[in-house]
Amino acid sequence: MPRHVAIIMDGNGRWAKARMLPRVAGHKQGVEAVKRTVRAAGDMGLEALTLYAFSSENWRRPAGEIADLMGLLRRFIKSELDEIAREGVKLRIIGDYRKLEPDLVAMLDDAVTRTVSNTRLTLAIALNYGSQDELLRATRRLMREARAGEIDPDALDDAAFERRLDTDGLPRLDLLIRTSGEQRLSNFLLWQAAYAELVFTDALWPDFDRGHLAAAIEAFGRRERRYGGL
Repeated sequence: MPRHVAIIMDGNGRWAKARMLPRVAGHKQGVEAVKRTVRAAGDMGLEALTLYAFSSENWRRPAGEIADLMGLLRRFIKSELDEIAREGVKLRIIGDYRKLEPDLVAMLDDAVTRTVSNTRLTLAIALNYGSQDELLRATRRLMREARAGEIDPDALDDAAFERRLDTDGLPRLDLLIRTSGEQRLSNFLLWQAAYAELVFTDALWPDFDRGHLAAAIEAFGRRERRYGGL
């Protein structure tokens, strides 16, 4: 079993288009897929699940679609937080999420605080996240610490750099899944995915379920991980 699985949730728009529905209908069904997947991840014994919910590039989308997405996020927190807490799920937010609207930031901070002691599954949601931005933020932090004499640049190693990343404290990423048939990382967990196994599925995200997650984990289990060795 992998300890940490990440998913690029892709295909909401295509799901809606195929049914001649507005894009927001695809996003609503995508929320249902999130609920199914979080429940399945906990049942399967994963330690961490990271979901790519809103990238730093998604701000280029139409304002109406962005508003729909943020509204769905608000409703998800309001309607699902109690169950998330009861199920032992610990919520983490990665990305520069404090640039979201203040009321949403407050809701997210409250959700993180309410679930901080849970241990069954860590659910990391990537909001206003871009891996290149994450790497730049970590680098700037290290530069400030070096200028202040808090660290020795010559002593910097992988572990020290990882402690400055948004994913600090999460298990090393084992498996990265992308739905909808696309085969690229789209600026997601570039450092963390260095030795992760990649699984691409044609399923659109609103159709993703326990079976798809199990199939990806089974594919992971059949692979031999060498980490650059023989």
